[in-house]
Amino acid sequence: MAFWLERSERLFGKEGIERLGRSRVAVFGLGGVGGYVVEALARSGVGTLDLIDNDTVSITNLNRQIIALHSTLGQKKTEAAAQRVLDINPEITLHLHDCFFLPETAETFDFTAYDYVVDAIDTVKGKIALAVQAEKAGTPILSSMGFANKMDPTRIQVADIYKTSVCPLAKAMRTGLRKAGVSKLKVVYSDEAPLSASASERDENGMRVIGSNAFVPAAAGLVLAAEVIKDLAGY
Repeated sequence: MAFWLERSERLFGKEGIERLGRSRVAVFGLGGVGGYVVEALARSGVGTLDLIDNDTVSITNLNRQIIALHSTLGQKKTEAAAQRVLDINPEITLHLHDCFFLPETAETFDFTAYDYVVDAIDTVKGKIALAVQAEKAGTPILSSMGFANKMDPTRIQVADIYKTSVCPLAKAMRTGLRKAGVSKLKVVYSDEAPLSASASERDENGMRVIGSNAFVPAAAGLVLAAEVIKDLAGY
């Protein structure tokens, strides 16, 4: 039987594939962006993944999240992602964390254990805490900015947070990171202005319901994964 990573090895070389196999990556957030990050990391042969999320798969996830299927509705997102990953690579090592990452829970994670951290969560405080913890540990981190209410995946870019524009989440992050003393952060963002009006409404609990689709978050997730994989493989 052919080596399952044969086609990848033709691009990254044997050494690159071995580096990926030795790597441990933590993915915080398994939604529309994070789910595609996990998918690409698993298919690229990353040896160990930490999957962090406290949400369950809901019917409104079906339009954009790769782990969302009718067969996974109601499952914990960590479990749904784990099942999918193990079906891709049964030999992968998984660590599941059923929790939301917040400043209050930051100390429960050992960032020195990771070769790379992917931030695909939504809260500004949590994202800033991730950047601070990764910097303290000397661990590379890549952070996802806002991709809801957007329609053009060709506007996705990779940049330092202080060189971003347009994205409201990136603006809030720049302010918070300055206060936290973080001088740089590699991010994936879009310079497309977010849509408004009917794309954002309030639910019965007063929470903002944002519009999203099957292609912009997915494209962002694959760009995030590509940056991580290339860095780990030494490409």
